[in-house]
This record gives sequence, structure tokens and C-alpha cells, in this order.
Amino acid sequence: MHKAVGLDGRRDPHRVLKVLQEIDADIVALQEADKRMGGRGSTVPHELIDSHGLYTPVHLGVRHRRPLEKARKHAERLLNVNTRNIGWHGNAILVKRHIGVIDCAVLNLPTLEPRGAVMAELLVGDKPLRIVGMHLDLSGLWRRRQMRRILETIAARPQKMPTVLMGDTNEWRTEAGCLREIEPEFHLAPTGPSFHARHPVAALDRIIVHRDLTIEAAGVHMSHVARRASDHLPIWARLVA
Repeated sequence: MHKAVGLDGRRDPHRVLKVLQEIDADIVALQEADKRMGGRGSTVPHELIDSHGLYTPVHLGVRHRRPLEKARKHAERLLNVNTRNIGWHGNAILVKRHIGVIDCAVLNLPTLEPRGAVMAELLVGDKPLRIVGMHLDLSGLWRRRQMRRILETIAARPQKMPTVLMGDTNEWRTEAGCLREIEPEFHLAPTGPSFHARHPVAALDRIIVHRDLTIEAAGVHMSHVARRASDHLPIWARLVA
């Protein structure tokens, strides 16, 4: 989401919601969904998400420590604003209201800089589905370690279910680096290049799908609004069990 700052330099959360409405996905994983400094509040206000009506955030039950916590809470009550984050280290998961949430968790990833991932175990109709939203490191060494940690966490979950990993891998190569770690349990959806939005040449953003799921279609959403809303274009995939 680039913290809702578009290529025109304006922070416009309404534009982000417009792009999500165009894609109309059942499940969305966002990166850079929270501000980077201070309390890391959501760049799309909770009230705006609620009034939009299409999605509800998966409530992870965590938040980053905030400076001057007591004073900030008092100011928020007086001004009637909500600066809570919706994610963890900028990663968030949104779902349409007909999708149930069985469980969720945050994942602390090995890194030299603050990084994390989020996980939600969902019920789509009568079928369980696990989603991991992630934003991996710029360093190839740390990306591999982070991917291993994510896969180890999935393997240790008490309930086995098809899993989809979504997010910015920062991996320029298709068959090397951290993407080697996903074989043979997972495969890549053929979405295409999504970065840079002005002239997409790199497939940094990935949808990584468990072998128990079939990829019916996949691609990059390239509408006029999407090309201005962020430095990354959104990617999508349609999956069936």
C-alpha cells in the first residue's frame, strides 16, 4: 500500500479502498498498511474501513508500543479518532464478512530490521484455509531465513489445512533465493510483474499456493487508479480446493 501514499505524493486512503473494490477479492493481504513511525496507526482509518462495508480486518490482538501512551489515549478520546494499527509490522489481512476467522497469530521473523508476518486460519464456506501475509527483507540471506521460519510455523500448526502465502517477497529471481524454500509443498501463481507501478518489470509480489489448491487464474490488477495508488501494483489469484 506504500502507507496509502500514491505516485502523486498524496496520502489517499479512499483510493486504496477504491482499488480493493475494483478487485473484489474475498481475502486480501496488505503490506505497508500501517504508518512506520509513532504508534504505527493504520493508514486507512478503521472508521473508513467500517463505513466502506466490503471488508473487515482480521483482529490480531497485538500492537506496537507507542510513545506517550497515556497522553495519546487521552487525546484520541477528546478528538474522537482511532489510530490503532490494523496489522503487524505493516502486514494486515482483510476478509469479506461472510468468511469466518478460526484463529490468527503474528509471526516474529529473524532479521536485522523490524519485520514480521501475519497468519489467519479462515473458514470459506465449509472449507478451512490458512493465509499468511508477509513482507520479506531486502537481504537475500535474511529472506531465506524468514521464509524458513514461516514454513516451520505452518508445519507446527495443530490443524493441517491448505495454505496461501501472499506478499512482497523482495525476491527478483523466480527459481532462486527464498523461493527455493517453498518446494515441493507450494508453487507460485503466475501473476506477472507488479513493480514498479509506473513501469512494472519485476515480480516482487507473490502468491504462493499449497499443492492441495488449484490456481484457476492469476494476474496483476492494472487499472488507472491502481497505477497511481502505490509503487506496487496489486496481484490476484482465483483458487479452488
